[in-house]
Amino acid sequence: MGKNNVLKGVLLVGLGASIYGMLATIVKISYKEGFTTAEVTTSQFILGLFGLLILNLIQTKSSKKDLPKPQKSDIGKLMLAGTSLGFTSLFYYLSVQFINVSIAIVLLMQSVWIGVVVESIITRKFPAARKVVATIIILIGTLLATNAINSEVQLDWRGILFGMLAAMSFSTTMFTSNRVGNYLPVFRKSMLMLCGGAVVVLTFSFLTQFGPYWFDGISDFYDKIGFTFYQAKAFDFNILWKYGLFLSLFGTILPPILFNLGFPKTGLGLGSIISSMELPVSVTMAFVLLHEQVLGIQWFGILVILFAIIFMNLGQKRKIGE
Repeated sequence: MGKNNVLKGVLLVGLGASIYGMLATIVKISYKEGFTTAEVTTSQFILGLFGLLILNLIQTKSSKKDLPKPQKSDIGKLMLAGTSLGFTSLFYYLSVQFINVSIAIVLLMQSVWIGVVVESIITRKFPAARKVVATIIILIGTLLATNAINSEVQLDWRGILFGMLAAMSFSTTMFTSNRVGNYLPVFRKSMLMLCGGAVVVLTFSFLTQFGPYWFDGISDFYDKIGFTFYQAKAFDFNILWKYGLFLSLFGTILPPILFNLGFPKTGLGLGSIISSMELPVSVTMAFVLLHEQVLGIQWFGILVILFAIIFMNLGQKRKIGE
């Protein structure tokens, strides 16, 4: 593989990771303007689906040859795999309601070692020593990056829970997306997976906002069982053009395309290293735009996590010229 191709891959993957790193800060800003998680995720996935549909039509019309169509058995599998996309967005965006973005992204990055555990269970093989060591380093870095070793710091347990759930869901996305429908064009595969994510998001939105707003009985039932995690209100369509367009473009359309174009050029090892740029970009965005306090010990913890990711993947780096 030529040096120029590898460089292009690095730029594509790096751009995709940087874009992902901006999302949580934008979501946090939308919360401050009164928008809900249901509105944010619904606008992101619905507009994302619409955008991918247009891209699919353009690709189909402009292609000089017939593009492969998904097999019936793979349609359900791709949609099922895509539900993890919906859960990841939901859990991640719920997490930033209760804790700082700079901490939520650190929790999301736990998907690195969770993926190692999942892979070990499925393959029934104990992970390599390098991965075990990297996992330990990541856990140490997480304690530092979240400042959890400071007894005076109190983190909302709901933010921690949703952050870890987002990491688990994200690791599922990474594991399944490379195992189903690889013969399909990027746009078609992404659209089918996004359909599965949209089902999850719309179900959540109905249960926590639309349903309680339309039917008083649902709100009454929630109140009786002590479920306060809902907000009965009319859907604010301003979210569509204020933040929905940005979130759909930079959250559901561009990153998958950039990753699918970049990873084949970099290889999985180098690509994983470059994609970890999401962590410092997200923390920096939160520091600059949200004025979140990020202590020196937290920056050090972030560097420790990045080192662990590099250490884990460096042995898999694809050599230039292969």
